[in-house]
Amino acid sequence: MIPLADDVPTRRFPWVNLGLILANFAVFLFFELPDPNDVTNWSFYPCAAENACHTAEPWGITWLTAMFLHAGWDHILGNMVFLAVFGRNVEDAYGHLGYLLLYLAGGFVATATQTAATLLAGSAADARVPNLGASGAIAAVLGAYIVLYPRSHVRGLFGIFPAQITAWVFLGVWFIYQLIEANYGLLSPGSGGGVAFFAHVGGFIFGVLVTLFMIHRSAPAREPISPGDATA
Repeated sequence: MIPLADDVPTRRFPWVNLGLILANFAVFLFFELPDPNDVTNWSFYPCAAENACHTAEPWGITWLTAMFLHAGWDHILGNMVFLAVFGRNVEDAYGHLGYLLLYLAGGFVATATQTAATLLAGSAADARVPNLGASGAIAAVLGAYIVLYPRSHVRGLFGIFPAQITAWVFLGVWFIYQLIEANYGLLSPGSGGGVAFFAHVGGFIFGVLVTLFMIHRSAPAREPISPGDATA
């Protein structure tokens, strides 16, 4: 199912979410498309984390730059659709700065999770495959969303047919699929088709845990609003 919208109103404009979407498209259009070969220099390589390979840029920088790189139009469009639908309400709950920190930290944890899985269970060749994309950071946003708005409804397309389901079902099924694919990849290396499923799993769990902690500490800028609440 491709998400198109949810039914949760927002009380503030999602400036950070919009900025992240524009930044991803700007990097893709003005950096990647003119010279795709440069993308490999700024992607993240798991082997670099244990000094097993030499990379053009240090991994301490590329974990961040890789979050704004994508492998093609389908990759960036899919990621940005999810970010546009689910990110605005998470930013609404966290506040602008809190949301940005969640996004960046989630991307780091996602990369660390994928790197750990690759170095522990993969081959030396696997560790030399570049990791790139915003999906790990977006997974953290999805994890936060399912905690904040589990009863909201997500409208989208199931194939060519319109559909509407609750967020906890949509995101729950999404996470289970990522978890199954990640663990299947351990048993059948190379079966993931180049998708960093462990990054999705790590990012999602991070978003869930951080949001539960923030709610317990009453840290989000406001309580999540229900679909029936009025906008300000």
